[in-house]
Order: sequence, then structure tokens, then C-alpha cells
Amino acid sequence: MSAKQAPPLDRALVTLGAVQMVGSFAALLDATIVTVALDATSREFGASEGSIAWVSTSYLLTMALVTPLVGWAVDRFGARRMWLFALSTFLIGSVLCALAWSVGSLVAFRVVQGIGGGLVLPLNLIILGRAAGPERFGRIMSLVAIPGQLAPILGPVAGGLLISGLGWRWIFLINIPLCLLALALSARTLPRGEQRGEAPLDRRGLLLLPPGLVLLVYGFSRIAEQGNGPGGTSVTVGCVLLGAAAVTAFVVHARRTEDALIDLRLFSVRTFRASAVMTFLHGVAVYGPLLLLPLFFARVLGHDADSVGWLLAPQGIGSLIGITVAGSLADRYGPRPLVLASTVLTLAATLPFTQLASGLDTWALSGSLVVRGFGVGLLGVAIATASYRDVPRARISRATSTISVVQRVGASFGTAMVALLLAVQLSGIGRQDPDPAGAQAAAYGNTFWWAVAFTVLALVPAVMLPRFKRDLPDADGPPQDLPENGSPGTDTSAGVK
Repeated sequence: MSAKQAPPLDRALVTLGAVQMVGSFAALLDATIVTVALDATSREFGASEGSIAWVSTSYLLTMALVTPLVGWAVDRFGARRMWLFALSTFLIGSVLCALAWSVGSLVAFRVVQGIGGGLVLPLNLIILGRAAGPERFGRIMSLVAIPGQLAPILGPVAGGLLISGLGWRWIFLINIPLCLLALALSARTLPRGEQRGEAPLDRRGLLLLPPGLVLLVYGFSRIAEQGNGPGGTSVTVGCVLLGAAAVTAFVVHARRTEDALIDLRLFSVRTFRASAVMTFLHGVAVYGPLLLLPLFFARVLGHDADSVGWLLAPQGIGSLIGITVAGSLADRYGPRPLVLASTVLTLAATLPFTQLASGLDTWALSGSLVVRGFGVGLLGVAIATASYRDVPRARISRATSTISVVQRVGASFGTAMVALLLAVQLSGIGRQDPDPAGAQAAAYGNTFWWAVAFTVLALVPAVMLPRFKRDLPDADGPPQDLPENGSPGTDTSAGVK
């Protein structure tokens, strides 16, 4: 079967994508730029490392808290209204953070900022998914995903310049012009008159899922931060267990509830189900190594913080290139060929890091990072495109909430798992080891084998994705009306084409 030419992107859609790109860039940049300022804020407020860490943790937990509410909020209030609310809240939070007078006030204001930041990125996908449809979603995602790859590269560099020249408060003040520009453009370009309904709020689900996610993310982040032993404190383990119990209870509740906070009926759509599993494994395989690489460069090779940022830049550059070409490929050839190819490419580029004990030079590592970033960029867009391929437009908001929750849990779980495995490896190194640096490098290399294993595992759900794209009606029916392969009116006995 030959690939079919996808419909072109019209001017209105490109304009909408550009406006969304401006709005999401502020939130994405903030996530990377704030970490650079932790030392400066700690010195000014005389705060301990444990206290100042809550500046980042509070933001992360707030995002986990609000993400499950995005689908309901869009159905109840509309995407346009929620987008403007998210940008305004993020703007207010940024101003308040810049005016903070203590660590406590800064943490509290980061919660306000996290409400806006947690809403911005899922809303970005909802608005563009509805406007583009499955035929053009890949290409428009290539446009709006560019800030996500530029932010990790520009964030640390811009943060260092702002802090050294103007002070740490400017890392929050820089958000003001970006948010004001995004608000002005959004007010003019976002479609009006969208349908809104009296969407009932799943109160029991609200008491189970958001707190459960917060406990899970917090527990996983504590595991990743400790890194001094294979275990964890009783508080950390308790948070993970309570969070898992709450999420499990929500799943049981949601299977019996018509209007659950997260619509589990979407998992009856084969492509969505496979994409959700891929999203989780992608989060594990991508975010785990993001913890390993900076630690390896700093603790084993002895590079300072500025050098580490530049050493990681090749992966961001590779991802940027991959995202640039992924959209047209996904729309033209369908998700499965691109997911399989990008997974294999990511796997091949991760293998060199399992040989860190052999003393790979910087150029070899940089080259592997470029290729790995390219594969990760392709994979991310391909999975996002497949996620919405067979979901009716009326259910895109609920689908986005689900995928965002899965991605957030996968990323935090991957970071925690890698931190735990690395701690186990490092704990086996004795003080009398004749070559401690080599033993440490071997520990990092052995941990990378787990990243390889999770990447290989991602090939299993990848084969469940459709081989080629096909024309889909603009169905607005509920997902349970869809057959197993997700395409309305298609004979399920034919299988996936």
C-alpha cells in the first residue's frame, strides 16, 4: 500500500499553532530555567537544600494535581476560556514569584504558577487536536513541539545570564512579556462560540485520582533525590503505596462510572490503548537517562554545571531535527512505521552508553546523543499523532487528560526507577576499590542497560499501531461506539490495516 498525500496545512491552522507555540514556550522555559536559580535563592533566603528543593517540587506536584481536571474543565467551560485562564494564572504566579520575600512565599506562589503551567500544555494539545484532526496533527505538532526542544537548551544558558546580570527574580519576570503576547494573540485567534455542556464533575474521582498522582509523583521524586541507597524512607515508600492504592481505587471506580474524571472507555480504542502504553514506556526510557547523563558528566567525568549543559545540548539539537521532520512523515505514512523506526534508532543510540566503563570519548558520546535525540524526537511526535488518530473530536479533551496523566506518571516513575537502580549499582563499590572512577562509570553503564530494556519493551505495543493511515470520518460519538480497531464502520475481522 502506498502512502497517501495528506491535506495541506492552511494559514489559519498555522497561525493557531504559532500562537500556541508562544503560549507554551513560557511554561516550558520556566520548567528548565528555575533549577538554575535554586542556589541563588537559597543564599538570599538562607534556606537549606531541603527547603529550597520545594521550589521545584511544589510546581511539579501542582501540575500533577491539575492535569486530570483538564478534560472536564474543557468540556464544562470551553478550550478558549480555559486557555486564557491558564495563561493568566501562570502570569500572575510569575509576578508573585518575582515578588517573593521568603522561601515559604516563593513555594506558595510556585503553586499558583503550577496551576497555570499544568493546564497550558494539555490545553495546547486539545486545541490543536481539534483544529487539525488526525490527518494533519503530526505536522502541526512538529511546529508547536519546537519550544519543548529549545527550552532545555536555552533555559540553563538564559538562566545563568539573567541571574549573573540582573538577579534571580528576572527568571520569573521574563515570563511577563511572553504571557502578555500570548494572551493578546490568543484573544484574537482562538475560535469563539465553541459548544460547552453541563459536564458533571466526578467528585469521587476527584478525591482519588489527583491526590493519588500527587503521592506517586512525590514518592518517585523522593526516590530520585535520595540516591544514597537502594531503599527509601518509610515516608517515601508510604507515599508510593498510598498513591498506587488511590489510583487503583480510581480505576475500579471509573470502570463503573459514566462520567469519570478520566474516561477509561477510551482504552477500548486499540490505537489509543497502544499509544498510552507507548507513552508510559517512552516517559520511562526518555526521562530516566535524563537523570543519568548529567550525573555521569558531573560526578564521573568532573565537569562543572555550565559544561554539563553544553554537553547535553547535542541531544536537544537531535530532538529538534527529529521533531521537524516527524510531523510530515507521521501524516504521510502513518504511526507504526515511524514508531518502529524511531524506537530502533533510539535503542541503537542508547547502546553506546552501556559501555561507559570502556572510556568513550566526548565526541563519541556527543554523536550518540545527537542520534538518540533524533530518535526520541521522531518517537514523541509519532506517539502523539497515533494517540488521537481514532479518537472522535468530541472526546479529544478527555483523551488529552488521560495521555498527560500517563506521561507524567511514566516520566516520574522512569526517573525514580533509574535513580534506584543506579543507587544499587553504586552501593556495590567499596572504598578500597583500586579504580573507583572506573567502577562508577561501570555502574552508570550497567544502569543504562535498563533504559535499553524499557526501549525494547516499547516495541511490543508499537506493533499494535496501524501500519498506514486511512481516511476517517469526523465522528463525534462516544468511544464505546467504535469497534476494536477504532475506525467507525470497519469490519473488526479485517484487523489493523
